[in-house]
Amino acid sequence: MESIVSIRDVSKVYDNGYQALKKVNLEIKRGEILALLGPNGAGKTTLISAITGIISLSSGSITIDGFDNLRQYRQARSLIGLVPQELTLGAFDTVWSTVTFSRGLFGAKKNSAYIEQVLKDLSLWDKKDDELRMLSGGMKRRVLIAKALAHEPRILFLDEPTAGVDVELRKDMWGLVNKLRESGVTIILTTHYIEEAEEIADRIGIISDGEILLIQDKVELMRRLGKKQLIVELKEATNKLPDSLSEYDIELSDEGFVLTYTYDTGADATGITRMLQLISEAGLSLKDIRTTQSSLEDIFVDLVNQPTKSAEVPL
Repeated sequence: MESIVSIRDVSKVYDNGYQALKKVNLEIKRGEILALLGPNGAGKTTLISAITGIISLSSGSITIDGFDNLRQYRQARSLIGLVPQELTLGAFDTVWSTVTFSRGLFGAKKNSAYIEQVLKDLSLWDKKDDELRMLSGGMKRRVLIAKALAHEPRILFLDEPTAGVDVELRKDMWGLVNKLRESGVTIILTTHYIEEAEEIADRIGIISDGEILLIQDKVELMRRLGKKQLIVELKEATNKLPDSLSEYDIELSDEGFVLTYTYDTGADATGITRMLQLISEAGLSLKDIRTTQSSLEDIFVDLVNQPTKSAEVPL
């Protein structure tokens, strides 16, 4: 799949000497949903601001569908829709006028039917004549999304779009994002909500301290870096693991009733069959067996807390 956004050796150093981005390289594929995860201050918003031309680069280059976002700003920016974190809206404009005005700013021809559909998709149609000051925070967030979509962009940036909003809007957002992707729109999402990335993203990027630690297909990421656990419940408690199980990474818990074995799903052999046989030979009776797998949140926390960044993880 070809790239629609190319980010090459991008760095950003502010006047006070703070380096927000450190030689970031990233290819965003046409038509994908890419989720960028990172703690506060990681550089997520700075990276989006650099791509959209809101801030200048200290070094490096960014192209949007072949257009340099500095030298060919007008062409590059016309392809982008941006939903910022902050609720930056006027007070006395109506929903309809705000969204149609945003479309006109990009020189797009009037298309009332398209604007109507956007408002309906965002459950804003019955609010179209309301002044923005009358709307709740969640409804204002929907208006920001409608504004970003008004000129029919091919790339949509969502910077913490569901921060502080209700579950209903979050679910609506997920549905809208999938609908946009089906129409060919490329979507880049920054979020603190790990479940959002796990629910809708094709690829996951993890950024920390201005650097991309990893970017990979979501399924492959969870396969490579996730851990599985086999949880064995015993009929009778044991106060000590049998010596025959010493080679296994097993934790004894729940007052001796539960054995938890953590293993690598990518290994040639998990050793589970032999381990269960050894448990039986040790005279321990099994009550139940089940497996669990680490979530994307577990993987994220492990990566950002690593003391050194692994050069072996492909970007």
